[in-house]
Amino acid sequence: MSPSEFNSTLSQMISSLKPFALKLTRDAEDANDLLQETMLKAYTNREKFAEGTNLKAWLYTIMRNTFITNYQRLLRRNTFIDTTENLHYINSNESITQNLAYSTFAMQDIEKAMKTVDEAYSTPFVMYFRGFKYHEIAEKLHIPIGTVKNRIHIARQELKDKLQMYKYK
Repeated sequence: MSPSEFNSTLSQMISSLKPFALKLTRDAEDANDLLQETMLKAYTNREKFAEGTNLKAWLYTIMRNTFITNYQRLLRRNTFIDTTENLHYINSNESITQNLAYSTFAMQDIEKAMKTVDEAYSTPFVMYFRGFKYHEIAEKLHIPIGTVKNRIHIARQELKDKLQMYKYK
């Protein structure tokens, strides 16, 4: 395959690689950078591509490996090593201590909201939350499984409405 044929084939693959890049990076700008870097690597290493094999799979592999390499590089860049005798790893996840105040407040708000939900809805919801299956809840409460699903759904909706301040933006 000539370089110009290879280049035109690569150009045709861009539209199918873009969603994969977005899935990996979760950011349009980073996805474009990853796509561009993948195309550059593919073009510069075109002699390594075995003609007659799956070009799309080869490109996906290049993209995935490039993403992993960039991610590892980013992690290394964000971890500082202290060269004192103690050799502490600054900014490493192992040394992070979370303040539990936020989760304590959240749990208090959830419990307060749960008390306002009608018991007919909250009981199946709490049972489901604790790990019971729908059919187990139906048997214990002596109600049809469809009713169990409906009541859990209603309880979720009520809690969602009452806990708007925790909505992810």
